[in-house]
Amino acid sequence: MNTITQEGPSGCGVACTAQVLGVSYKKTLRLFKDGENKHTFSGFYCKEIVKVLTRRGYESWFEYIKKSKLKSIYKDSTIVFIKRSKKYPQGHYLVRVGKYWMDPWFNMPDITPAKSGFRKRLPGKPIYAIFTKAIT
Repeated sequence: MNTITQEGPSGCGVACTAQVLGVSYKKTLRLFKDGENKHTFSGFYCKEIVKVLTRRGYESWFEYIKKSKLKSIYKDSTIVFIKRSKKYPQGHYLVRVGKYWMDPWFNMPDITPAKSGFRKRLPGKPIYAIFTKAIT
């Protein structure tokens, strides 16, 4: 299984979107409005990721994760946003790939170079989920 590494300090949303789309980080970054600036400084909101996925042919939506909905995040291509914390001051996106979570910045806080990898468990509390379904 391949992973996609984020190329900016706030690019985890781009990398997770690229993983779902099956294209490169750079190609996906161009799909986001003001992507060059945002992947460096501010990051992306769930609605921006949904917009990109929708334009690329996916039925896509996001939801706040309540305890009753927690089991629904374990579906392939689900992107989750974990809560801001000491380790993740801006929060962090990961995407479900098979039985694992693809983490686009596995070796955080080292960004030179950042490395991606797979985790068995989420490294924090998921608060939003972006669900996707390919439109056929």
